[in-house]
Amino acid sequence: MTDQPEPQQPKQGSAPKEPAVQPDAKPEPTAAEPVTEPVTRPVTEPDVEPEVDRDADGAQTVAQPVAEPSVDPAPEPDADRERTVAQPPVREPVAQREQTVVQPAVRADDVRPEAAAAGAAGGTPETAANGKKPKRPRRTGWRRLIPTWRFVLGTFLLGILLVIGLFALGYYMVNIPAANAAAMKQSNVYLYADGSQLARDGEVNRENVNLSQISKDAQHAVLAAEDRDFYTESAIDPKAMIRAAWNTVTGKGKQSGSTITQQYVKNYYLAQEQTVTRKVKEFFISIKLDRVKSKDEILEGYLNTSYAGRNSYGLQAAAQAYYGVDAVDLTAGQGAYLAALLNAPSEYDVIAHPENRPAALARWNYVLDGMVTKGWLTESARKAIKFPEPRQSIVSTGMSGQRGYLVKAVNDYLFDNKILTEDQLQAGGYRITTTLQKPKQDAFVKAVNDKVMKKLDKKNNKVDNYVRAGGVAIDPATGKVLAMYGGIDYTKQYVNNATRRDYQDGSTFKPFVFTSAVQNGSVTQDGQTITPNTYYDGTNKRPVQGWSGGEYAPENEDQNSYGNITVRTATNKSVNAVYAQMAVDVGPAKVKQTAIDLGLPSDTPDLNPYPSIALGTSTASVLDMTEAYATLANHGKHGTYTIIEKITKDGQTGTVTLPKQKTKQVVSREAADTTTAVLQSVVEEGTATAAQEADRPVAGKTGTAEEDTAAWFAGYTPDLATVVSVMGQDPVTGKHRSLYGAMGLQRVNGGGAPAEIWAQFTKDALKGKEAKDFDLQLQEGADEEQAPPVDPNPEPGTDAGQDNGGTTDGGTTETPGATTGATTGATPTTGGATTGGTPTTGGTTTTGGTTDTGGTTTTGGTTNTGGTTTTGGGTTGTGGTGGTTTDGGTTGTGGTSDSGGDTGGTTPGVTTGALTSARRD
Repeated sequence: MTDQPEPQQPKQGSAPKEPAVQPDAKPEPTAAEPVTEPVTRPVTEPDVEPEVDRDADGAQTVAQPVAEPSVDPAPEPDADRERTVAQPPVREPVAQREQTVVQPAVRADDVRPEAAAAGAAGGTPETAANGKKPKRPRRTGWRRLIPTWRFVLGTFLLGILLVIGLFALGYYMVNIPAANAAAMKQSNVYLYADGSQLARDGEVNRENVNLSQISKDAQHAVLAAEDRDFYTESAIDPKAMIRAAWNTVTGKGKQSGSTITQQYVKNYYLAQEQTVTRKVKEFFISIKLDRVKSKDEILEGYLNTSYAGRNSYGLQAAAQAYYGVDAVDLTAGQGAYLAALLNAPSEYDVIAHPENRPAALARWNYVLDGMVTKGWLTESARKAIKFPEPRQSIVSTGMSGQRGYLVKAVNDYLFDNKILTEDQLQAGGYRITTTLQKPKQDAFVKAVNDKVMKKLDKKNNKVDNYVRAGGVAIDPATGKVLAMYGGIDYTKQYVNNATRRDYQDGSTFKPFVFTSAVQNGSVTQDGQTITPNTYYDGTNKRPVQGWSGGEYAPENEDQNSYGNITVRTATNKSVNAVYAQMAVDVGPAKVKQTAIDLGLPSDTPDLNPYPSIALGTSTASVLDMTEAYATLANHGKHGTYTIIEKITKDGQTGTVTLPKQKTKQVVSREAADTTTAVLQSVVEEGTATAAQEADRPVAGKTGTAEEDTAAWFAGYTPDLATVVSVMGQDPVTGKHRSLYGAMGLQRVNGGGAPAEIWAQFTKDALKGKEAKDFDLQLQEGADEEQAPPVDPNPEPGTDAGQDNGGTTDGGTTETPGATTGATTGATPTTGGATTGGTPTTGGTTTTGGTTDTGGTTTTGGTTNTGGTTTTGGGTTGTGGTGGTTTDGGTTGTGGTSDSGGDTGGTTPGVTTGALTSARRD
């Protein structure tokens, strides 16, 4: 490294000189690295390749050998150049030099003559020597997987060119078509099961108006709901489309992402099918339309073609259908509600679906808030707006009477089961055959008219104006809806009383509690298996036991108390205290699940797991309850209801697929059939005796909503399950009203008009069909009598079965329960044990008294107790009188009381079995 002389410092005032070339110290140049002599040059801008120096005469200075090195006056050398000064170049190993690809830039005047000559020849010295260009080093390892920047750039440019080409191709190939067939939309035809026509919705309710005939508030409301930047944005919104696609893919809900222009193109120029081809056409037509039509023209067309529900197309028709005004007179509140309907007409109609009111109000508020955000509505005006209630009825020719209700029920079934969308159905061309049977439908209408409507005096009795009725009949074996009564007239009362979910179910829910008890093998608080003959305390306002959610003490109807009664009797009399306790014994959550399994929707309003669930605080619809009762009639097998037999589109079958009807055993046959046996008793001797007019075996249950706003009867035969409800509703405000005084009656309960309608309809509907008995398989022990509960610590000389501690007359006392010992005169018995000399409640003591009571005890005979049974406080039991012993020693109900009273007389015979319940049957 010391072969070269040290560089000499230039003298002041002398011209810089090039260093002398020493051939013997020169390292051999390579293709990878040009070789320079150690030299120091002034660097004014690091990292920038210096320009070629020129001499004082302006001539280009090329590297020339000089006598001594020169140094420029302003040294600020970079690291590389300082390194070259400090260390003269040394020959490196070949491998190391080959790895060096990029070296600092070299000035032309720093290059050796040999290098300059080689460069002039078109290569490095080595290239000049052998005439070959060196190869680029090959990429190895993981670097081979990374595309080069040239490849990425080329692909990107190619993609841009491809997109531009496709856009241009689509733009020139897709033309704005003529208006589609929606302007002359086909009708949908609805048929009865026998093929006769039920209804046709071919008359489209549309009235086109100019934009100036629609109030500014309504226009702004639609913009706030659908496309707030309509007047400033282009025809399409790529961001919204991407966001909508992402939300749909990630499960955040289906969104369109379409501008008003795109929606107008879909409504007016294209069909409603959800295909890629239609979306592509919509895209290009929207762009072209935006160039040939003004924003006002596009908005006007959109407001005249959008569907708002109630068979109304356009804002003018919607304004008339919902508020009875012209579109020009719509207020901000009304316009906001109609704008909200455009998003989901069926879902947000608060009259047809009162259970969806919270969602509709949320959407309505969203629209108004958007108007404030855009400056179309002041904050103070926004706060002053109250929700405008839409009209309760509409005028729709062709849908009068029951037709409108039935069509609405069919459409709801299509939408709920995702068979068709609203857009598809509104496009028309469908022929829908229902399961409804015209003779049964007519019979239902006649029964309601005969038992209710003809008895109303709307002019002289205000309450009669509140009366509404709804009913549904289902075939238990197939789940097909055979008849439905929705209301007095669809054009006068829009809401369908058969499908609405806003009236309490009342005591018609109680059978589900008992079914759940049998299904789950539930027991009472003292461990007795719950059967029809299990005793419960029916005392009014009795607090339920075993519930940790706070005290709950329900009232019985008319504040009646019943004492200890069986489940069967409690069902006959619809005793709330008994069923509230039973719900706790079973578990409210299990009761709820059983009701859902039987057919109630899981989202039924107020179907909550509390003791009150037994009293029917839920608001399932008449249709829901019919489906559940049909499951009981079908021995616990549930099949989801259906109202459609088949659908054709444009005359072609198989184009629309209906859900398969599957039947599943949701509760055991024993649970369902034992419930049926209990409900037969309700009809035979309970609150539903009016249903006997059907002249065939019947099982059913009555029910009454709180404050008598609705009265129900739900019943079935082996062939037909039907539920009827009579409701009270103000025709002006839509509020629920009590039925007290309706039809000239003090009150309307389930055993009255609902049961009468049910009986007449069932008799007519099944006319000509042979009556069948129920084929029942009962729960084990369901037909065994049980003893009433025993006070574990009765006081001597008293009847443990008395509620009022009545005394005994004659010195004898009966302890309800299993009596296995002999009964002695003037001696109280407790569990059959004889204790001579025990004082009675009369205060006398018998010592060694004999057991002669004036009669002998025989099995299957009658024991004469030598006395009579009195009811000095009133006996409320349901049995006969006194001392009758049947085979096996089963004693009748003589002298016992369900609700208290003094029991005089002697002990009613000797028994060798359990005492039976006091039941009227």
